Amino acid sequence: MKPAIFLLGLAALLAACGTVDGLGQDISAGARTVQGWL
Repeated sequence: MKPAIFLLGLAALLAACGTVDGLGQDISAGARTVQGWL
């Protein structure tokens, strides 16, 4: 069950970003946000 949930989550991320480059930018932005909290 967990692999299916993981694949659905990954598909949703890719669909939301549109491209792999967009996904990288989103991850970088999230990392900067978390870094700001620390």
